[in-house]
Order: sequence, then C-alpha cells, then structure tokens
Amino acid sequence: MSESATTTSHALTPEVERISHEIVRLLIPHRRTVEPDTHLDKTDDFPEQLAQIRDFVANNEQVIFSLPGFPCKSPNLDKVFSHLPDHGERLALRFLDSLCAEIEKVYAPGAKVLICSDGHIFGDVIHVPDAHIDAYNDAIADMIRAEGLADHLDTFDLRDVYGPDLTYDEKRQRAAVTLGPSLEELRAEVREDESSLRMYRGITRFLVEDTANWEGTRSALQRDCRRRAYEVILRSRAWSELIAESYPRNVRLSIHPQNRGSIKFGIRLLGAADAWTTPWHSTLLHRTDGTWELMHRRDAQKIGREVYVDGRPSHFEAIGTGTGSDAEDRPAAA
Repeated sequence: MSESATTTSHALTPEVERISHEIVRLLIPHRRTVEPDTHLDKTDDFPEQLAQIRDFVANNEQVIFSLPGFPCKSPNLDKVFSHLPDHGERLALRFLDSLCAEIEKVYAPGAKVLICSDGHIFGDVIHVPDAHIDAYNDAIADMIRAEGLADHLDTFDLRDVYGPDLTYDEKRQRAAVTLGPSLEELRAEVREDESSLRMYRGITRFLVEDTANWEGTRSALQRDCRRRAYEVILRSRAWSELIAESYPRNVRLSIHPQNRGSIKFGIRLLGAADAWTTPWHSTLLHRTDGTWELMHRRDAQKIGREVYVDGRPSHFEAIGTGTGSDAEDRPAAA
C-alpha cells in the first residue's frame, strides 16, 4: 500500500465523506453522457470519482482534475474559423474556472484542472500540422493568463514528456507502442462493448466531417476514416495512460460521454445540440435569448454575423443581439 493510501485510510472521517460527496454533486449537473436517465444520478453512482476525490480531501489537499482535451481546431473550415482557439475555448476555460470556484466554496483547499492537450498525440492521424497544434496550445495558455484563470487551470502536452531530443513523431510512436492497446485488442473491444462501439462510430463520423479536399469516392473516404478511427482511439488510450502515469492521483475527467461507474467522468464544457460537440469542432453562437450554443460554422453563419476580437474571428451573434464586447461578459451555458 502506498504512503498516500495509508494516510488516506487513517484520515477518513464523516466530514471527509460529506465533502467528497458534495464535490461530486457539483460535477453531476455538467455530466456528459448518452444515458437517458440523468435525473436519477446520485453521488454513490460514481465510486471511482468519490475515491479519487476522497484521497485529496482526506489529506486536506487541493483536488486536481486531469482533463484530456483542447487538442487543436478541426481542419475543416466549414466547422471552425481557423486553427486558433476562439470564444468557444474562452468560455469553456471560464466554465472550468467557475467549477473550481464552486468547489472552493464547499472545500477550502479548492480544486484545479490540468488541461492535457492531446492534439500532438494523434495530429498526424487527423491531418493537422504540429505547428498548428503548437500555436493552438500556446494560445490556450495565453487565454488562461489573460483571463486570470491560472489559479484554477494549468496545461500539459506532449512537449512536456520524453525530453527535448525526440521529434513529435518519435514521441507519438513511443507512447503508442508502450502504452496503447494493440489494434487487434481494440477491434475486439469495439465488437464486444457497446460504449466502445459508440466511441468508434463517433470518431469515424468526426473524421469524415473533418476531412478536407478528399479526391476519392465517398465509400473510400469512409473506409479511410474507419481505419484512422482505430488509430485515434489507440493514441488517445496511450495519452490517457501517459497522463495516469504522470499524475496517478488526479481525478480523471473526459470530454467524451461516460456512463455511471466509469473510471472517468464525462464533462460537458458548453451547451450543444448533442453530447459529442466540442469548442474545437465548432464555433460559438450567441443567441437572442442570451444563451450560447456550439455549432458548425456553416450553420452559425446562416443565422448570425461574425464578431471579431483583437482582429480575429471570435464567435457569431444571432441577428438582434447586442455587441460582441457585451456578449463576451455574459456567462456560458453549460
């Protein structure tokens, strides 16, 4: 038994248990899932998260969450403005900051989210240049500083592991070989497990939508994306294991839908029409009722106008709403 586990087992009290359940209770309204009966969620439905949080609370430490995500923008400009983050990412970061602030109200040491950008681990598979991923990651870090969110948010990416001498390709290969499942294991899992099958189909759909300038047939594109979807999942699993090795105690979050009882807790960053949409696959529309919604650029531009901030496209304003600068001060719909 580790020293941390020993300390925790001796430090469990009714107050530790109460606070741990309260923190999970704050997470539940933002759960990302495809389960239809979320109104039945209870804190006891999430034993993995309770155990992880309890370990921090029992030691009176700041709760640290690991969130793989914020990889890069989609290469399809029908879905996004450019390769750089926009107001969608900004509001997602603000949401994570506000969630940590809510936790701080019930637990004085508070919480922090480590954003583990997974863009480089599969950038070659999704056809996004490493230079674009670097620019995106650097802009996310700049946003965190500019928004004053550094007390609650930090970043981690492939540049932080395996030393400075390896190329991105070499780092990707090392992670995939040493930490990822084999393709045969992954294919068997997709055949046998419903949630893995949903993940595979969702990623295949994203890859089809994200592919730009395809010159072959539609059926050839689908075959190519089905092949690449397995590689994306393999690399993502390797990245998840790398995070777990680097930060074994952290509470594990996911931007993908997760069922009750999963080792990861799926979290929805912003309002969207489905459980799969993220800021990096879409743009943000500010509706006339004051709410925000993520949607593809081609759809948002039919009902809104582009708003620029600091010379870059930021989001869409639905016709009839206020100015872009006013919109930035309103809270995100989560």
